[in-house]
Formats: sequence, structure tokens, C-alpha cells
Amino acid sequence: MATDALTRRARGESGPIRVLIVDNEAAHAQAVAESLERVGYECTVATSGPQGIKAIDDGAFDLVITDLMMNEVDGLAILAHTKEQLPDAEVILVTGHGTVPSAVTAMQQGAFNYLLKPLDLNQLRAVAERASESLRLRQQNIELNRRLDERFGFEGVIGNSRQMHDVIDRLKRIAPTDASVLIQGATGTGKELVAQAIHQNSPRKNKPFVALNCAALSENILESELFGHVRGAFTDASSDRVGKFEYANGGTLFLDEVGDMPLATQIKLLRVLESSEITRVGSNDMTKVNVRILSATNRNLEDSIAAGTFRSDLYHRLKVVTIDLPRLADRSQDIPLLMEHFIKQFAKRHHKKIDSVSTAARRALMAYDWPGNVRQLRNVIESMVVVDYDGVLDVDDLPSELAAPVEQTEDARGSNLGSLVGKPLSEIERLFITETLEQTGGNREAAAEMLGIGERTLYRKIKEYGL
Repeated sequence: MATDALTRRARGESGPIRVLIVDNEAAHAQAVAESLERVGYECTVATSGPQGIKAIDDGAFDLVITDLMMNEVDGLAILAHTKEQLPDAEVILVTGHGTVPSAVTAMQQGAFNYLLKPLDLNQLRAVAERASESLRLRQQNIELNRRLDERFGFEGVIGNSRQMHDVIDRLKRIAPTDASVLIQGATGTGKELVAQAIHQNSPRKNKPFVALNCAALSENILESELFGHVRGAFTDASSDRVGKFEYANGGTLFLDEVGDMPLATQIKLLRVLESSEITRVGSNDMTKVNVRILSATNRNLEDSIAAGTFRSDLYHRLKVVTIDLPRLADRSQDIPLLMEHFIKQFAKRHHKKIDSVSTAARRALMAYDWPGNVRQLRNVIESMVVVDYDGVLDVDDLPSELAAPVEQTEDARGSNLGSLVGKPLSEIERLFITETLEQTGGNREAAAEMLGIGERTLYRKIKEYGL
């Protein structure tokens, strides 16, 4: 199948509207082409139905203008083939007075419009412009969806480490299914982002994604949040309320910190997962729900089961598939990518211009252990962007928990310089390149910036020293 020109431009490949003109009368087809080319269209002419079919198979067109009455392959066949091969393209039919009923039938089959012979070229241009506007609106929708996918799709799960490649590969296999997923990882590793990515790349993407933190609510409030309640169910229940299950119907419900859910609520949740029916608090009426469950925890649920605080049967219902997110310290080579992503994000949000990150600040960010994981890195970068005044993120922009270790590191580096005295410069250079690559997790671009040399020079040194 030929690549659709509309989709091609939605990917950022700009160009004029491409038009295919199909007509047995070569002179008429050429006149139409010249008229449209004068106002910026890019036109291709086919002087028979079979030529038109071949052009559609071989090219990418936004607009097809075809005569209705042709030998061998008529305009209706051109219309049907266009809709099959180029589903986003628009088709305009050209017809004589005697074939208007056929043209109306063609419009019912998806044609954009029809024009009567002899053609009024001004009218032709006006109809072509309306078709082009329809194409542009559709292109904007494609672009909007692309941006949403960048924000919530797998592209939003940032990382070039082996661990994150494994996570993204697993997400791609899990997302199209309806399986329950248990996302495990320390606080701040991005569990909700992963849940959003699963939803956004699933058949439920156009339905609600609803998140609920199970650790933040008492047992009674949590049950009301999950299942809803009716008026008078408890003291403050002044009206009926829809719960998260009903609100997420058809979509995805994300239960964050599910390991903190009270045992009594676990029993009710298990019943819902088994029956796909909920009962509002204070009601006896059952309501059918169709919800995909994604859950997350920073606890070891098997330990919780052994301690009697989590139900084994619920655990196995929730963990049809599991995803384990690594700590940021275990994938430090992703820190430069995450830094750049957050710098762009927060520079735009806070209307700041950030030109670079100093070597000392980059070294401090790479050396830190990040107990709060990606969430902590995100907050640190936002803080640095907000307090920066000169366009360069430097050690003076670091928050206090990172600034102190930098001073200690500088002092330690000074005390260790004596051990390098008397060694060949090549050995010292090799040592510094090796340690810098380790600090950047193998990121050569970041290492070259920290060392103050060009990337090509660094590549040559790596090869020279066999690193």
C-alpha cells in the first residue's frame, strides 16, 4: 500500500497538496492540472482508468480528481481504490449532466464532491480548497494525537539503558491486551507514567484513565472512592456519588500503592474483579463495569502476604503480568537523557532560557545516589531552572542536598592529585576518560562535554586507549 501523503506530512514532512487527475481526455486533464498548479498544487495526470489505478498504487496523493465516465476503469472504481489504498485522501468526481445520479451515489460512497462539465475553473479551485481545508484539519488531528503519544506513549518512558529497553519492550507487548498489570518499583521510579503509557497504547485509549492512591485514604473513604455511595450511606453522604470504577467504565483504573489497601477493601475489590459488578456503599443494586485494572506498589507483596496484610488471591488476580522498574541509581546512564528532557520541559514552563549545564553541576548530578529516583531528579532540575539567572545551570543552582557533596568531592579530588604526580600524561588522560565515562553511564556526548573536548576527539581517544 502506498504511504498516505497526509500521514507523511503529519510526521513532519512538509510539502504542497498532491493531486492526481484521472481523465480519458488528455487535453482536459492537462487544463485542470495547469489551473491547480498556478495556485500551488502539485499535480500528476493519468489519461486512463488503469493509469490512475497504477498511480494510486505507486504514489502518495491527498486529492484525486477523476472523470466518472471512462472506459475499462470508471470513476467509481477509482473512488473505491482510492479509499482502499489512500483512506485519508479526498476524491472529487467530474461528470456530465446525464450522470448526475451516479455522482450522487458516488458521494454516498465517500466522494468529497462532484463537478459538472464543462468545468468552471474558479469553481474547481474553490472545491479543491475546501477539500484541502478538510485535509488540513485531519492533519492537525493526527499531529495532536502524535503529540499526545509523545507525552503519554512509550516515548514518554525515557531511557537508553538496557533496563529501560527491557521495560519498553515489555510495555509494547502488554499494552494491546486487556491483562491486569502489577507495576513494582521504589517510590519515584515512574509507576504512574508507565500505567499511563499502557493505557495510551491500548484499545481503551479513548476511554477514561482514572488513578487512585490507595495509601492516602481511610478504609471508609477508599470504598466510597472505589465503588461510589448512595445518599444517606453514612453521615456526610448528602447525595449519590459515582465511584472510580463506574467513572472508568470502558477504560483503565490505576490503583497506586495497592499494597496499603485495607484487608476489608481487598475482599470487596477481589469480588469486583471476579464478577465485573460493583455495589455502591449503602445500596443493594449491582452495576456491571468493564474496567482494566493496573496497580502499583513499592512494597514486596509476597512479604505482605506472609505477614497477613495482603490477600494471596487478590495478589494473583492483580499480577497477571508484572513490570519491575529499576531505581535511577541502577540506570545512571539515563540521567543525562532525563536531565535534558526536564530542562526543556521546565525552561518552557517557567519561561527561562537555559543554554547549558556546567561540568561541575553535571558531575554532581551524575554522582548523586537519587534515593527519590526520577521524581527527585525532576524536582531538582525544576528547582535549578527556577533559581538560575545566567542561563547556565551550575553548582550555585544545586539544592543543598547536592551542593555539599560537590564541595566534599572537590576537596577529595585535590587531596588525591598527589597520587598522579610522576605518571605519564597518557595514563592520566586514560584514567580521567575512564572515570568520566563511568560517571555518565557510558554517555559519550555528556562525557565529552564534561571533559571539555569534542565528541570526535573523545571517540578517537576511546579507540586509542582501547576503552
